[in-house]
Amino acid sequence: MTTVTIVGGGPAGLSAALFTAKNGLETTVYDTDGTWMHKAHLFNYPGIGSVDGSVFMENLRDQVDSFDVDRKQDVEVTDVTQTDDGFTLETGDGAATADYVVLATGANRDLAESLGCAFTDDGVVDVGVTMETSVENAYATGAMGRIEEWQAVISAGDGAAAALNILSKEKGEHYHDFDVPADADQVFGGLVDE
Repeated sequence: MTTVTIVGGGPAGLSAALFTAKNGLETTVYDTDGTWMHKAHLFNYPGIGSVDGSVFMENLRDQVDSFDVDRKQDVEVTDVTQTDDGFTLETGDGAATADYVVLATGANRDLAESLGCAFTDDGVVDVGVTMETSVENAYATGAMGRIEEWQAVISAGDGAAAALNILSKEKGEHYHDFDVPADADQVFGGLVDE
């Protein structure tokens, strides 16, 4: 089975996890809970009138957990290397492997640097609209590729873009994740709002 490992459990990382796990890819998230969301209150996230950042994170975690994401809470990834078969990650729990890696570590770009990702002259990871780095099948999201433009909604979109690119590669055609109301009970179960 295709494996996707996401380093970082903020809006970008959990958005990527939601899309990949919901669409059948084995997904693991390593999360040290260092997200700035715990210092935030959202008034500027579409569809949300007002929510404390920590509450938002609890809801997002519940959502990805409902799709059986293997969330490694409080486990740090210390290194990522590319191999012939994908990636090896050194973690607080030992080594792990993945076919794809999504880096969602905010403004900390150390893992992207050690992986050998290209950087721009401004010192951010060089990515395009798919969030793929210069290292094939490695993605950098959110603040990793932006200078001081750090917004939860932008980060979540970056995570979704990375996930959709991974899904498109796996399916061999452009993939669009789209649900209709008739499928809501089956897809979302207990998370459906009445």
